[in-house]
Amino acid sequence: MSQVLRKVMTPEEFLAWEATQELKWEFDGFEPVAMVGATLVHAAIQANIITALNNRLRGKPCRPYGSDVKLQIGPKYRYPDALVSCVPIIPGVTVAADPVVIFEVLSESTAKTDRTTKLMEYCSLLSVQRCVLLEQDQAFATVVTRTETGWSLVMLDANGTLAIPEIGVEIPISELYDGLDLTPLDL
Repeated sequence: MSQVLRKVMTPEEFLAWEATQELKWEFDGFEPVAMVGATLVHAAIQANIITALNNRLRGKPCRPYGSDVKLQIGPKYRYPDALVSCVPIIPGVTVAADPVVIFEVLSESTAKTDRTTKLMEYCSLLSVQRCVLLEQDQAFATVVTRTETGWSLVMLDANGTLAIPEIGVEIPISELYDGLDLTPLDL
C-alpha cells in the first residue's frame, strides 16, 4: 500500500496562498480547510448579530466584525461568524486583534468542530471573555463565559437575553432570530 505524503503548510505559506484565492479558506495549522457556503437562515442570523451589535456599540470603542475578518489562534486562522474587538482599527490589517466576544452560528456540517475544536481554540485566547454558539434550527444559544476559575456555560432559549457586560450590551435572543420562522424547542 502506498501513501501520499503531503507537505505541511506553514502559516506564512497559507497567508500568501490565501491571498491568491477567490474563495475563503481557514487554516487548521497544517493545511487549508474550505469554507462552505451558508444557508439563508445562517446568513440571516449572522446579519442579525452584526445589526444588533452595531446598533448597541455605535459611538463606543468596541466594534463588531463579520465572517470576512480572520482571527489568528497560534498557527491557525479561523473566520468566526462574528466577533467584537475593542482595539483601534489599523489600516491594512486583515486579522482581528484581541477579540472579546466570538459568535458561531452552528451548521449541520460544522457543528461538531464549532462546539469542540474551535471553541477550545477561541477559549485559549486570553482576550476572549465570551463565546456564543447559536443554533440554526431553533432560537437557542449556548454561552460560554470566562470566570475567575475557568469557564461557565449558560443556555438561553428564545425568551432569554444575552448579557455581554464586557462590552456593555444586552440582546434578546429573539432579536438574533428576527424574521425567521423557527420551531420552538419542546421541553
